[in-house]
Amino acid sequence: MNQQTAKKWFIKCILTLVISLTFIALLVIIVDPYFHYHKPFSFLSYRLYEERYTNDGISRHFDFDAMITGSSITQNFKPSEMDALFHANTVKESFSGAGYQELADNLDRALSRNKNLKQVLWAVDYNGFLREYDWARYEEYPTYLYDDNPLNDVSYLFNKSILYHGVLTNIAMTLAGAPSTTMDEYSSWDMETGLEVILSTYDRNNVNTDVPTGFGEEEYDMVTQTITLNILRVVNKYPDTTFYLFYPPFSIFYWDSLNIKGTLDRQLKAEKVATELLLTCPNVKLYNFFDQYDVICNADFYSDDGHYCEEINSRILQWIAGDTGLVTKENYLEKLAKERDFYTNFDYDSLYE
Repeated sequence: MNQQTAKKWFIKCILTLVISLTFIALLVIIVDPYFHYHKPFSFLSYRLYEERYTNDGISRHFDFDAMITGSSITQNFKPSEMDALFHANTVKESFSGAGYQELADNLDRALSRNKNLKQVLWAVDYNGFLREYDWARYEEYPTYLYDDNPLNDVSYLFNKSILYHGVLTNIAMTLAGAPSTTMDEYSSWDMETGLEVILSTYDRNNVNTDVPTGFGEEEYDMVTQTITLNILRVVNKYPDTTFYLFYPPFSIFYWDSLNIKGTLDRQLKAEKVATELLLTCPNVKLYNFFDQYDVICNADFYSDDGHYCEEINSRILQWIAGDTGLVTKENYLEKLAKERDFYTNFDYDSLYE
């Protein structure tokens, strides 16, 4: 191969590479499986499934004025039901295993981009009060999808996983005539429920009792920091948005574990601090369903000590729409006292008979 031939071969290789990469980039931009560049096209079918890749794109480009957000206990909410009850156009942005900071940061981005977002349903995980404000279960993130820096979009445009599992999957769905994942279906699950299922993951004889049980200045500061730097930061920044916050109705088996560990008093004191902080915000409506005993004490509604089936998600929407469980400055101490009395004196042994 002489020098001239080698030069032509090299140029052809470079041109082929450039054309191939350009084609891949254009394909990713057009299909855009995670809505980084544009809203869904009507002629394409989309599979919505990876929350931490998809949610920011929903915030950027979908048309909505209401949002449901929270950890995995919000995955079975149906936005269509919220639409009907709250006269809204709702999207769902759940984050399995999320901490408070992750949810707050995502919601802040959504609100900054969508001035029409006026109603937010936000699940405040009850077991998160006494975690560090920046607690996170997942460390690796597709941060290149969250910012507006076009330079790091190479991680999106030339990503084998996104090409195979996002772009090509959506094209295959479109060619097969399969419909897009609906917002009701997005991230939802259907697992078995009942006592046997709960006891397969919860063993009251092996509950870790080597845990802090007191509530002092350090715990007070932790709750205050967690709530202030995450929830209050966002709520106070957007005073024209109504935030429907609720403590998820964990099952009676969760409360059993608190009693065994000796941390019930600690948790109730943390709840009191968090509640008092949240009630300072005029655009917050706070709900507590721990007195819905027909739900909490019925194992048939739960797949473990915390996760409930979609029927309870529907009930929560109906409760909130009717102001059932509303917490106010006038009733929160009474509700806390009843909560303490019930869960302290409940006959937990009867659950296993």
